[in-house]
Amino acid sequence: MLTCIIRYEIDPTRREAFVEYARNWGQAIPRCGADLVGYYAPHEGSSTLAYGIYNIPSLAAYEAYRARLAADPLGRQNYDFAQRERFIRREDRTWLTIASAPHGTAPLSGVS
Repeated sequence: MLTCIIRYEIDPTRREAFVEYARNWGQAIPRCGADLVGYYAPHEGSSTLAYGIYNIPSLAAYEAYRARLAADPLGRQNYDFAQRERFIRREDRTWLTIASAPHGTAPLSGVS
């Protein structure tokens, strides 16, 4: 399983536009085949950092998912909305694999 963490730098005066964008992805992403953990908007601290997090089985599954998302009417509308409204200043993706699983098991011998 891979986890994609999207780090957004957003215009702090356009937070509500980002929230609308996030809610739209909340419908389109699961429908197109990824396990959406959630989208997170600034609340306290930085007013410009926001995140989207989802899981997908593999990079091959990601490619198929991206094709479905590009063909999805809400996915296309949401992408166009972000381009038109320009509330996203920067977007970076990081791919991670879980290192702590299985949770709750004993540490390796000699490790405390």
